[in-house]
Amino acid sequence: MQYKRILLKLSGEALMGDRSYGIDPKRLDAYAKEIKSIVDKGVEVAIVIGGGNIFRGISGASKGMDRVQGDHMGMLATVINGLALQSACEDNDMQTRLQTAIKINEVAEPFIRRKALRHLEKGRVVIFGGGTGNPYFTTDSAAVLRAIEIEADVILKGTRVDGIYTSDPEQNRDATKFDFISFDDVLRKGLKVMDTTAFTLSQENELPIIVFDMNTPGNLMKVISGENIGTKVNL
Repeated sequence: MQYKRILLKLSGEALMGDRSYGIDPKRLDAYAKEIKSIVDKGVEVAIVIGGGNIFRGISGASKGMDRVQGDHMGMLATVINGLALQSACEDNDMQTRLQTAIKINEVAEPFIRRKALRHLEKGRVVIFGGGTGNPYFTTDSAAVLRAIEIEADVILKGTRVDGIYTSDPEQNRDATKFDFISFDDVLRKGLKVMDTTAFTLSQENELPIIVFDMNTPGNLMKVISGENIGTKVNL
């Protein structure tokens, strides 16, 4: 395997499948099976998942809601998604732990770095919920922060698009895909990979990012195996 320990970033919208909101059990099970395939190969897996399928704090703020309150609601949405993914993983015979940046002791462990590392070393899938625990930070920032803390080899950003393009391929058929691109080129070209805070944090810590299509069965295994899938961002 090319990577021993990974941080998989999934968007909340990815869990909707073909629905307009909420969670699609079939999509959830498909993701769990993809994760299982690499866990069985000995890869240590941590996951950060968004909450956009349930609630977005910044969207609520744009409609007059207090931004801090909205972001706290978004954090709770990520915990709901984390619980759903945890259940799907356990249905597929994986040991998991859900750790949250906000204290919800009845349903999840608080995030403790040493505990998270121990879980990973024991082969457990660790799901991080609650974002960073602070308003004004996205789950992209949470993903990079947790990846650095657990000393992950790479951040894998699973999306519905098979990489980074010169422009949105869903709107521009002439958009071309990058197989490899540097952090500096992403910033210079104004490409949207992650929010600026998350992206800069990843660059400063020399942590590569691979953007790939998570909805194609087998792609996660191909990425882990070092195949040229998606787009790799590094120095």
